[in-house]
Amino acid sequence: MTKPIQQQIGCLALVVENYDDAIEFYTQKLRFELVEDTDLGGGKRWVQIAPPNAIGTNLLLAQASNSQQHAAIGNQTGGRVFLFLHTNDFWRDYQQMQANGVIFNEAPREETYGTVVVFQDLYGNKWDLLQRH
Repeated sequence: MTKPIQQQIGCLALVVENYDDAIEFYTQKLRFELVEDTDLGGGKRWVQIAPPNAIGTNLLLAQASNSQQHAAIGNQTGGRVFLFLHTNDFWRDYQQMQANGVIFNEAPREETYGTVVVFQDLYGNKWDLLQRH
């Protein structure tokens, strides 16, 4: 008997300037959890973070190690929104992020699909904070 196809995306790599600065931003400003921080030697680490109580895909923080990777920091999608942070309480998270000094690119807005606002991480990557209807 053939097993049915079952796959999921385990991690998304996010190129960062510095592991520790990125960990601090995501855990302090966005309240993410540090899932793993393993030293791989030679200055390389396996660092995974995730939103609180998340099930599924983690972010793998990948410290840039060459000029091409450094050029991608903060603009991994050519200026488009890169990641979408879904929440069960938009206003709670929006207000907490504001209090923590997160930069927002706009005022929150109501769309047909939910309440949304674009914000930036410490490198300028654009994110959506989104509560779906």
